[in-house]
Amino acid sequence: MSNIKIYKAAIYVRLSKEDGDVSDASKAESNSISNQKELIKDFLKDKQDIVIVSERVDDGYSGVNFERPAFQLMLEDIKQGKVDCVVVKDLSRFGRNYIESGRYIEKIFPMLGVRFIAINDNYDSLTGKSQTDEIVIPFKNLINDAYCRDISIKIRSHLDVKRRKGEFIGSFTIYGYAKDEHDHNKIVIDEYAAGVVRDIYQWKISGMSQQRIADKLNDMGVLSPAEYKKSCGIKYSANLQTKKQAIWSAVAITRILTNESYTGTLIQGKVTTPNYKVKKTVIKDEEDWVVIPNAFEAIITKEQFDMVQEILKKDTRVAPDKKSVYLFSGIAVCGDCGRQMSRKVSTVSGKKYVYYMCSANKKEGVCSSHRIREDELEKAVVTYLNSYIDELENIQHFLEFIDKLPYQEVNVKRLNMRIVQLEEDAQKYEKLKVSVYEDLKDELISKEEYISMKQEFEKRRRAALDSIAQIKIEIETLASRNGKHHEWIESFLANKGIEKLERNVVVELIDYIKIYEDKRIEIVFRYADNYKEILNQIRYIQDNKNEMQEVS
Repeated sequence: MSNIKIYKAAIYVRLSKEDGDVSDASKAESNSISNQKELIKDFLKDKQDIVIVSERVDDGYSGVNFERPAFQLMLEDIKQGKVDCVVVKDLSRFGRNYIESGRYIEKIFPMLGVRFIAINDNYDSLTGKSQTDEIVIPFKNLINDAYCRDISIKIRSHLDVKRRKGEFIGSFTIYGYAKDEHDHNKIVIDEYAAGVVRDIYQWKISGMSQQRIADKLNDMGVLSPAEYKKSCGIKYSANLQTKKQAIWSAVAITRILTNESYTGTLIQGKVTTPNYKVKKTVIKDEEDWVVIPNAFEAIITKEQFDMVQEILKKDTRVAPDKKSVYLFSGIAVCGDCGRQMSRKVSTVSGKKYVYYMCSANKKEGVCSSHRIREDELEKAVVTYLNSYIDELENIQHFLEFIDKLPYQEVNVKRLNMRIVQLEEDAQKYEKLKVSVYEDLKDELISKEEYISMKQEFEKRRRAALDSIAQIKIEIETLASRNGKHHEWIESFLANKGIEKLERNVVVELIDYIKIYEDKRIEIVFRYADNYKEILNQIRYIQDNKNEMQEVS
């Protein structure tokens, strides 16, 4: 009797999340994993030439690629001579990548002297490849690959539908929010973390730098986002974390200050993978992101977010103590060339003087060297601001009177009349298009004249329809205001009688301060468009007193 070669076998079993046979999560392995093991052991129990030396399990791993932990351990055993036989339930458990599966079965395993057995596919490399195997095995690998591709497409489509419905599909929420206990596709406010986010925005508006905010949070013992998630029992790890315990940093603060999600806007689908085989993520173009406004409760207002974005854009130079930003940093600009005004300190006879001068003149020698002292600028701004606040207070009293008038009703009536006129225009141009076609048929005009006239009438018809759409949006806006369109005035009135400026007041109320060579100062206040709208309302009411009296 000849000597029988004894093969040292590794049982390899795999189950991915997409296979749909995962048991209760509390169990270490799924029933399907157990079933695979049982089937393989039952098959091998009467095989005298095969001895099981290891069991390798990849539970929850896709078969698309072979970078699976248990599979890689099995390869190491093969390289070290511990294993020379691999047994799987079927080819789909081995892998679902047509090219890679074929490479292992056709090239790598034969080269390493490894016997490969796929039980349900009746394949054993030891018995030799029949003509049928040469056709069927690659075909089955191709089918498994196609199955995986089909699953990938369905999952991507399903997730995209959920995104567009405003459902959250991420693994982790951003700091300040948590998943709803009853519906993990909804996110709710985490009141403790949300309070920290509100503080961060308020501190930034008040003039603090990102680093100073981070230092303050660390000094207060506030856990960083990563550590806070861990303290809540969330299994979270930050890829960029280098220290044992993550702390607040300027980068983390900036990330929070620039995340529009805090306004209640759900932004998903920023990254993707090229296909189901390549897992490396790529960033999608911004126009391809799925953005759903008002998808959940906001932590900060849209106005606060926009204000902070403006602050971050400007040259907010930090004072040497790194605690705050200078009073007029990024706000004071040259009225002649538009460049930033640089803050300078000079000492004369032991006394310090702080002033602003055009940065273009200092750096490039252009513009002029005009300057203004900081205390004089602040005094002028305080005077101008108080005067503007007094004017807004008078306007507010007038607005209270306006609210009692049928202004909105008259305005909507005027807009509806305009729609009727535009609809008539659109119908007129449509008829003219038909008319010129008849002229062409009657040979009254040439084909070139017909094309030119038709295009012109169509252009005018489209313009009329576009105007109608814009007016309807304006009517909807009027209907949705509900008295809230003048709330911005309260931001100014809250500072009535102000005597000294603070950084938060400057950034909340002022866009720019233009300083000219002739010492003129022009202040561009925030909400300038709202202010113009009010003046237009007043002007309209004055011009249409009789019409409103008829309506009332």
